Amino acid sequence: MNENKEDITPEVKQISLPAHSVKDLYVGVRGLAVKILSRVERTDSYLDRILEKELRSTELSGVDKALLYEIVHGVVRHMGRLDWVLSGFYKGQFSKAIPILKNALRVALYQILFLDKVPEYAAVNEAVEFVKKLQGQRPADISNAVLRNIIRSKNSLRYPDPEENLIGYLSTYYSHPVWIVKRWLTRYGREKAELLFQANNEKPTLSVRVNLHKISLENFIQLLNSVNIKYQQGAFLKDYFKLNSLNSVNQWQFFTEGYFTVQDESAGFACRLLDPKPGMRVLDVCAAPGGKSAYMADMMQQQGEIVALDKFDVRLNSVAENLKRLGISMVKTIPIDALEYTDGEFDAVLADVPCSGFGTFSKKPDIKWKKELIDIKRLNVTQFRLLEHAATLVKPGGVLVYSTCTIEPDENIEIVKKFLAGHSEFTLENASAYVPAEVVDENGCVQTLPHVHKTDGAFGARLVRAI
Repeated sequence: MNENKEDITPEVKQISLPAHSVKDLYVGVRGLAVKILSRVERTDSYLDRILEKELRSTELSGVDKALLYEIVHGVVRHMGRLDWVLSGFYKGQFSKAIPILKNALRVALYQILFLDKVPEYAAVNEAVEFVKKLQGQRPADISNAVLRNIIRSKNSLRYPDPEENLIGYLSTYYSHPVWIVKRWLTRYGREKAELLFQANNEKPTLSVRVNLHKISLENFIQLLNSVNIKYQQGAFLKDYFKLNSLNSVNQWQFFTEGYFTVQDESAGFACRLLDPKPGMRVLDVCAAPGGKSAYMADMMQQQGEIVALDKFDVRLNSVAENLKRLGISMVKTIPIDALEYTDGEFDAVLADVPCSGFGTFSKKPDIKWKKELIDIKRLNVTQFRLLEHAATLVKPGGVLVYSTCTIEPDENIEIVKKFLAGHSEFTLENASAYVPAEVVDENGCVQTLPHVHKTDGAFGARLVRAI
C-alpha cells in the first residue's frame, strides 16, 4: 500500500480567497460535507448541531439532504480507517494537512469504500475540482492520483496485523480511539469488544415512541402500513418502533400532529424504572430535550404534576415546543440549575444526568473523537453531586432513578455504589420488577449494550427511600 504515495505536501498551503469565492467553494452535497466536517474538526461544536443548522439554511432536496447526512456521519464514523488508508498513499504527514484538504479526500474515500450507489469517478472528480479551487492545479492532479491509486488497490488494502498489534488493528479497522479500544478490550475481551465496535459503526435506524395520549398502538401500526413504511416494533417496550425508511421526520404530518416522538427504546427504561403513577408529583432533574418528561406524562395519563428543570432557557423552550406538539400540559418547566432547586419533596425523582454518551456512538460518532478519559473523571464529580442533591428532593417512601446513556461503569454502578455507601436511607431495588429481565445486569440495574440489545447503551438504577 505504501509504494504508490503521492507527495502534495510542498504545495499544500492555505490561500486567501475573496468572500464570494469562499462561499462558492461549498456548493453541492460534497462541498457542504467538507464545510461541516472542517468545522467539526477545528471547533468544539458537535456534528449534529452543525449539520442541523446547515440543513435548515440550505435548499437541498430531500434526497440530497439524506446523502449529506450519510456522508458526514459516515466520514466521522469511519475516520480512523479512512485516515489510515489515505496516510498510506499520501507522501508526507496526512494528519498535518489543512482540514479542508483532508476532509475533501475523506469525503471522496468514504464514498469509494462505503457507498455502492455513488460512482467512483464521480467521487474522485468532485474532490479533485474542490482541491483545484482551493489549492490549484498541481495539488488537484496529485489528489486525483492518490484517489485513483487507492481505487486500484481497493481490494488489497492492508491494515495493522492483529497478530502483531491487536490494539492498532482494532483501533484502525473499527475507527475507535486507542484508549477506548484498550479500555473495552480489557473489560469485554476481544470477541465481545469487536462486536461492540461493529455495532457502534452501524448506521442507526430511526426509533420513535408512540404518543398514546393521541393514538393507540393499533392505529399507529395501521398508519405506518397505510403509507408503506417498514418498521420493527420494540423488542422490549411495545410502544417503541424502529422505522427503516423515513427522511425529514419533523416534516411528516403525523409528527407535527404529535402522534409520536423521536426517542431510542433504551431511553424508556429509566421512565419504566421510576414507574410514575397518575396523581404523583414528579421531578425531572435534567429534563432537556424533554423526551422522558413526555413519556412520564403519558404513563401518568396527564394526571398529577411533572416539574422539568434545565438551566438553559433555550433548551427548555425546545422542551415546551415538543410537549405542546404532543398535547401535554401537565409539565411545568423551570429554568434553573438543578443543584440550586429546593422546592419541596416529590413522590418520584428522575436524575438523568449529563454523561459521556458512550452508549450512543452509532447516532453520535463524533463523541468518540472528542471525549477523553479526563472528561469522564470530570463528569463523575457532576454526576455524584446531582444524585446527592436529587436525593434530598425525594420524600420518605419515594423513588429516585439515576440514569445515563453510557456504558461506562465509572459513570453508572460506581456512582450508585458510592451514593449508597453514604445514604443508608436509600436501598437499590432490583429493576426486574419494572423492565424485562433481558436488560437487567448482575447488579439489578438496567444496562443495555448496543451489540447485545440492538439499542443505545443506557443505564438505570432504582433507589427507594425508607419511610
